[in-house]
Order: sequence, then C-alpha cells, then structure tokens
Amino acid sequence: MKIALGLLLALAIGVACRLATIPLPAPPVLIGALLVVAMSVGYTVTDHFAAHRKATTKRHCGGPTGKTSE
Repeated sequence: MKIALGLLLALAIGVACRLATIPLPAPPVLIGALLVVAMSVGYTVTDHFAAHRKATTKRHCGGPTGKTSE
C-alpha cells in the first residue's frame, strides 16, 4: 500500500511540475535516476530485514531512569 501511494505521489508531483513548467525535482540523467532507485530499494530491503530481528541487547538499554538491568 505504501509503495502504491509513493508511486501515486511521484506521478502527481511529475504532472504538477509539467503543468507549471518548472523543472522536475529529479536527476536528469539515467545514472542519477538509477542511483535514486538503488537507494530506495536498499532502504526498503534493509527496513524489511532489520525490522523483524529480535532485540538481543534490550537488557543494556537504560529506559527513563538510565539504569540498566545488569
């Protein structure tokens, strides 16, 4: 759902920029566009794998008082 909304927003920004005759807020060459795609894919893949890992160092976190459980 987030991907569909992101694509819809990108399309809307592109159309608005075209109608207002202002430059697109994107790289004008293929290598720049591929860099944006690679960064987006890397962020999504990292979020997918990192978000589902068990918190193994939670006991070291201090919480509101700053005291750890050790």
